[in-house]
Amino acid sequence: MNQKVPSQNSRLNNLDKNAEEIGMGGNLIPEISEEKYRKRMEKRKEVQTQRLKERQKEKGLIIINTGQGKGKTTAALGMGIRTLGHNHKVAIIQFIKGGWEPGESLAFKKFGGNLKFHAYGEGFTWETQDRNKDIRLVQSSWIKAFSYIKDSSYKLVILDEIIIAIKLGYIDEEEIIEGIKMRPELTHVVLTGRGASKKLIDSADLVTEMKLIHHPFREQGVKAQEGIEY
Repeated sequence: MNQKVPSQNSRLNNLDKNAEEIGMGGNLIPEISEEKYRKRMEKRKEVQTQRLKERQKEKGLIIINTGQGKGKTTAALGMGIRTLGHNHKVAIIQFIKGGWEPGESLAFKKFGGNLKFHAYGEGFTWETQDRNKDIRLVQSSWIKAFSYIKDSSYKLVILDEIIIAIKLGYIDEEEIIEGIKMRPELTHVVLTGRGASKKLIDSADLVTEMKLIHHPFREQGVKAQEGIEY
């Protein structure tokens, strides 16, 4: 049976389609005259204005950065900086990292009371070599993270590498999903780490997969470098 598409969704889809058909402009159609180009961009502006007008909903988002490529934590921390720039409070909990003091920890100290940064892990599994201790650290990290998730004064909570902790079996995925659902209406939660499950992905509002193309460590023997990896 075909599902009836709500009229608002249908209208939004049509606007999105129109925007895509008109295109971004620039020099993508170099043969078009300046007059036709101007009219085309006028039409695109009309469509874009309507697209923005139709989308006025506001909600706390569940955001996932996953995939084999680098940049998952970096993207989450960039969102943290953006949130801090608007004078909102941010909490960052690192679940696996923590065997060293990363550059972000040093930089975020400058933000004062609006930023809480916790690195509870003691490094990767081959460094700690203590599975039970790793499990205890992850579970205590979640208790701290959950206290921030429930606190409406925090606009953004970043759960860095929690997806790895779930994948390693250190914490129950369902507990995480249900806990995040208990956040205040306008609190955003970011989860990072490779290997996000379908269930976790389905629970999210925004999912980005970082795709690995080249990696200097594997391909060139380049070590982890200050400012890039940590």
